[in-house]
Amino acid sequence: MNAPKKGMKWANWSRNVKATPDYYHFPKSASDIQDVVNSCRIRGVSLRVTGAAHSFSPIAKPESDAMSLDNLRGLISYDSEAMEARLWGGTYLHEAAPMLAAIGMGFENMGDIQEQTIAGAVSTGTHGTGIALGSLSSQVVAWTWVDGKGEIQHHRRSQDELSKALSLSLGMLGVLLDVTIKTIPLYSLQMMSYRSTVGEALAEWSSGIHDNRHFEWFYFPGTDTVQVKKTNITPLHKQTLQSKTVEFMKNGLIENAGFKVISELCRVKPSMSRMLTTISAKSVPNGSKRGMYYEVFPSPRLVKFTETEYAIPLHTFEACIEEVHNFLRAHPFYVHFPIECRVAAGDNAFLSPTQGEKTVFLAFHMYKGMDAEPYFKWVHKLMEKYNGRPHFGKVNDLTNEKMQKLYPNLQRFMEIRQQYDPNRVFMTNYLQSIFRI
Repeated sequence: MNAPKKGMKWANWSRNVKATPDYYHFPKSASDIQDVVNSCRIRGVSLRVTGAAHSFSPIAKPESDAMSLDNLRGLISYDSEAMEARLWGGTYLHEAAPMLAAIGMGFENMGDIQEQTIAGAVSTGTHGTGIALGSLSSQVVAWTWVDGKGEIQHHRRSQDELSKALSLSLGMLGVLLDVTIKTIPLYSLQMMSYRSTVGEALAEWSSGIHDNRHFEWFYFPGTDTVQVKKTNITPLHKQTLQSKTVEFMKNGLIENAGFKVISELCRVKPSMSRMLTTISAKSVPNGSKRGMYYEVFPSPRLVKFTETEYAIPLHTFEACIEEVHNFLRAHPFYVHFPIECRVAAGDNAFLSPTQGEKTVFLAFHMYKGMDAEPYFKWVHKLMEKYNGRPHFGKVNDLTNEKMQKLYPNLQRFMEIRQQYDPNRVFMTNYLQSIFRI
């Protein structure tokens, strides 16, 4: 194992959460991880695996010791007949998808960011969109982890309680060494994007979510504009280098550069936010994109922001988005980022924000450097009305009292956590404030 680094600074992607852990560990093997866990247990300090730092909440914030799984990446093994692939926990999603493609396999679904490690993504319930599709956590069929006693554990998914705890564990049961993913045959996607009014978009909402494999909205706050995206499977097609270059120049550079200019104008003069949002809404292109699924799902994120995201029951969405629309037209916040609306099947994990129900996720963003507190405070309050559960990796106002109300199996999860980490190696002050042991 590389020698731990002392005094190494850490920050998440948006840099709204920062830390300077006492030691930063870079293990190269399972035994290395065991040594670190045992050291932390003996010293009575906490350990957090920091992943790719793509969470906006302090969920991955290290307080004493930090760990990176950057040396534990890649495909371990696969079973073509069972369509299962075993991957090291430190593997980044943008690495994993091409690895699986090389053996004719694919993730059933992905989100629109692919920079996370697979351990971090499955531990926090990272999701994409699709009414019949669950989160990345739901695709895991087996876990290998080092628990708080320094012991290597392996578990195969079934309908048991340990599976429901492991499926979305927030790293509280141990260091996720590797996961086995249930894959599907490699596929390509065609994405269609177009501009719509709120009324028109609502009229086709129900058919849209059921008639398309993937369906999502980007609602421009306070305007009457929605960008609608419909994505479906198409015959295998890999983007050429030329098409990738054109796509990168158009979406990765030109559109992001333009949005960066708009964002900076909003930051310098927040009162311009509504006007600039209207300009952005009018520039939504009608177009399409085709390629391998991992070429279509991700979108470049070159303009930094903070984010809060909530899961609400599917049947409440129309009422919720109409209330959001009406309020933001009359009471504009200084916000210009579109509100992203995605659908998902229910997961049975104890800590899943879906709690087994078909769900809509609404994601609210604020440009880095702008005051997000008034906007997010309104979101937190509004989502209570719709029984919203926040994504753990996004900005939230969770308390233990709210956790008890929102998660009926919380106590059982904590009992399982106690079994695998009796010395609280993986508990931080932030986690303690939410879970209150």
